[in-house]
Amino acid sequence: MPRYNPAEIEPRWQSFWEQNKTFAAPSLPSGDKLYVLDMFPYPSGDGLHVGHPEGYTATDIVCRFARMRGRDVLHPMGFDAFGLPAEEHAIKTGEHPRVQTEKNIATFTRQLKMLGFSYDWDRSLATTDVEYVRWTQWIFLVLYDTWFDPESQRGRAIAELPIPESVAAQGENAVEAYRDAHRLAYEDDALVNWCPALGTVLANEEVVDGRSERGNHPVQRLPLRQWMLRITAYAERLLEGLDDLDWPAGIKKLQQDWIGRSSGAEVDFYIGPPAEFEDWKARRSDTGFASAAPEDALRVYTTRPDTLFGATYMVIAPEHPLVERLTTPEQSAAVTRYREAASFKSDRERTEGDRTKTGVFTGSHATNPVNGQPVPVWIADYVLASYGTGAIMAVPAHDIRDHEFAVQFGLPIVRVVEPPADAEDREAVAEGRVCFAGHGTAIASGPYDGLPTEQVKQQITDRLTEEGLGRHAINYKLRDWLFSRQRFWGEPFPVLHEVDAEGNRTGRKRTVPAETLPVDLPHLDDFKPHGRPEPPLEKASDEWLFVELDGRRYKRETNTMPQWAGSCWYFLRYIDPKNTEQFVSPELERAWMPVDLYVGGAEHAVLHLLYSRFWHKVLYDRGHVSVPEPFQRLVNQGMILGELEYTAYQSDGDEFISSAEVRENEEGKAVGPAGNVLRTVKLEESQVEKAGDHFVLSGEPAIRVDARSFKMSKSRGNVVNPDAIVRDYGADSLRLYEMFMGPLEATKPWNMSGVGGVRNFLDRVWRMIVDARAEEVTLAAEVVDAEPDEDSLRMLHRTIRSVTEDTEAMSFNTAIARMMEFVNYFTRQEQRPRAAMEAFVLLLSPYAPHLAEELWKTLGHDQTLAYQPWPTWDEAALVESTLELPVQINGKMRAKITVPADLDQAGVTEAVMANDRVQAALEGKKLVKTVVVPGRMVSLVVK
Repeated sequence: MPRYNPAEIEPRWQSFWEQNKTFAAPSLPSGDKLYVLDMFPYPSGDGLHVGHPEGYTATDIVCRFARMRGRDVLHPMGFDAFGLPAEEHAIKTGEHPRVQTEKNIATFTRQLKMLGFSYDWDRSLATTDVEYVRWTQWIFLVLYDTWFDPESQRGRAIAELPIPESVAAQGENAVEAYRDAHRLAYEDDALVNWCPALGTVLANEEVVDGRSERGNHPVQRLPLRQWMLRITAYAERLLEGLDDLDWPAGIKKLQQDWIGRSSGAEVDFYIGPPAEFEDWKARRSDTGFASAAPEDALRVYTTRPDTLFGATYMVIAPEHPLVERLTTPEQSAAVTRYREAASFKSDRERTEGDRTKTGVFTGSHATNPVNGQPVPVWIADYVLASYGTGAIMAVPAHDIRDHEFAVQFGLPIVRVVEPPADAEDREAVAEGRVCFAGHGTAIASGPYDGLPTEQVKQQITDRLTEEGLGRHAINYKLRDWLFSRQRFWGEPFPVLHEVDAEGNRTGRKRTVPAETLPVDLPHLDDFKPHGRPEPPLEKASDEWLFVELDGRRYKRETNTMPQWAGSCWYFLRYIDPKNTEQFVSPELERAWMPVDLYVGGAEHAVLHLLYSRFWHKVLYDRGHVSVPEPFQRLVNQGMILGELEYTAYQSDGDEFISSAEVRENEEGKAVGPAGNVLRTVKLEESQVEKAGDHFVLSGEPAIRVDARSFKMSKSRGNVVNPDAIVRDYGADSLRLYEMFMGPLEATKPWNMSGVGGVRNFLDRVWRMIVDARAEEVTLAAEVVDAEPDEDSLRMLHRTIRSVTEDTEAMSFNTAIARMMEFVNYFTRQEQRPRAAMEAFVLLLSPYAPHLAEELWKTLGHDQTLAYQPWPTWDEAALVESTLELPVQINGKMRAKITVPADLDQAGVTEAVMANDRVQAALEGKKLVKTVVVPGRMVSLVVK
């Protein structure tokens, strides 16, 4: 019998689509365009798991749906192929990362094609492609050649940077240094993660709580010369640009919080001799507040300048550049030990709110500019050099961390803000036991006593500005982007450093001429770390390392770009992937950008999206792209978890303990009601049963068990391979199940029985149209060339409307449910009109494209349905001509009547009274009341 056989149908249609380039996008859209983009994957050696296709299936449905509605669709796929796993593989095996990467890409490509996604594979790219690297390096040169003009709030060519006369008078080197200080791409000393045991610098993602992920070795933070990108210059633009984007509110909030805009004041504390404070203050009044902190001042940023009178000490980060100057000889040894210990802590570990505060006194004092009082300067690791100025004025009465530190080290606590009368803990605040961080009324603040917080903020800042000791300031949590890595497998920087005869840098540099790009990676004999905190490319041959240009000798930059670089602009290259003259044709870019729909995981909510937007805005400012934002609409698919795992708890005597009585101790172990540590027992599904909203041990209703789904991972052994699902159930079953599991944005557990249920539905679709009794694939006898009756027509048009509206809204699970209702209805009908079957197959095609193509062919069509017009519904067909109304007598249903849909209440009442069953029920009784609920029911009250 011609049974539904995905293993035969699916490869055949995939081959057809590939050979005929069915989904190739036009170079230029001729009408309404739709650019749909998936966040491209990193091609790991493990291949896809079933969580990956969720978002890809959603975008594929959108694209197939749009093509059938006449839109020109661009739907590409590629690979974010630089990354740490390939380099780690090379270190272990000696095999070049490119070899492993290309193997992985081949595996991913096979799996993606196996699932029938309608990508334009002619546009496929990998960030490791040499031609792609060329244009990534070219964009870096654009960044290097750009400065941000704060007046016009846009990036401009570095040649347009105004040079102060005083700088120009110092000569060419001074001018170039001034330009370097304003470029969007610049060099600076920044902290890196150095692991002495592994002999290499680690990326942040390789470090967990201050230790290496591989080997669990201590990791130290060391300053190295690094490339930075001045993303902070675009902070305001990045905030404002969010307003017009169709993104989830939660994602916008994450970006806003990461950028972290706040309003406050920058204030300078004098660090010279206290006796000279007044003279310093007078000089500052004449010169004004400098844009850069002078050598004799410790600059802080504060959102609460109203609390300056309560600053009883200062704290600087262990990495602050003034540490050595402020440290007295007596404190030198203690400061050195403290800084060394701090270098082994991660930023997260240093800033965790519940950890005991640590610190060391420098031995020096600074002078508070509002009252001339000396305040001690401490070093503490809860202050980060990367936030603000790397220094804070500590107000322990009104900041929780400062209060904890002051209590720990016995430092003064001075209240300068009186809480409102209705504030909690007023007594504890007055006694100094807790801090008050809110707004109130100024006290112990000299001339500002009695004024409200906001007024004090303004007046103190105005006074500091007049005296040249401070200024109003906007600050951002956003830090400049540390853009270089001490790795081998990444894009080389197109930068050359001039060197002398001994190979030492002279301080001058130049960029590689754009026409000579790309700078390809050099050959290395081995990929193992060399044991020094410097890039592996330092091991390259002199032929690669050293270059002579215009009679001068240069050494190539040996850091490489981070993996983020390639993913910042790939959506532009998809538009014009074969262009050897430009990174994208302006004409094509204008036609296709922005991306209309971008789908991917919420884990990229901040960094990838922020970095991409930053690059795009720079390219926009420099005239290389036509729109200021790359992604107009963003949708985050939810995570697909592994199947439910069941856990029971046992005491030493093998007695089961209900999970409701189990808690976790400080060591993370499960303990029973008596405080004894329990054993965990993994159970099979057959050993548990559902009891309301929880699970219990089979036959033991009082013994609850934990039932949880976990993220898929090799370590848990809960990864589901799509190859196995496709082999056993077919790609259409996998696609349909992932869309039917629930709303796209929701987190959902995998369930193999659900896959089987969806496969059963597709079997029924097949049998609805194909004759299961014939020896060859032919139409079922029930499929006839006849007009559908009224009920069938109504079901058809109701399904068309529901599936269309749900697909437009990306509510794919409800669209599938409507199609299931359609199949349930028509499999019961003696006749299945061909027109209704054809319309249904078209509705199904974005969801189960292989099956739909096969059924379309069986229905007598010799062309792919990929561009067939999408079915439309007729509102008139949705209107029911008759209604079936239940009739209740004293609240009990006694009969059902069928009446014309437009019958008035009097007519309905007459029809009810003519019904034989109603007449029998009313016999011998008095009718008290008749209630007609239009379109729903009739209720009679009798005595």
